[in-house]
Amino acid sequence: MWKRIARLFTIKTKFEAFLVIYGLAVGATDRGAHYLEQYPGWGGWALFVLCPLAVFMAGARILDSIERERRDFIP
Repeated sequence: MWKRIARLFTIKTKFEAFLVIYGLAVGATDRGAHYLEQYPGWGGWALFVLCPLAVFMAGARILDSIERERRDFIP
């Protein structure tokens, strides 16, 4: 039963990975826009740039894990 529920939250394909990365990117840019409002000037811009940068790093890790899983699974 728990395995069936856990499979819903497992990223299995690159398409699913790109959807997750897209969702993270939209949220990060929205958060960055809020930082620009809260911290005008260079501090807000620095935080704005760091938000999508974190998504790039997480996206690379997600895609790498998908490819590594495929490479290890070859029957």
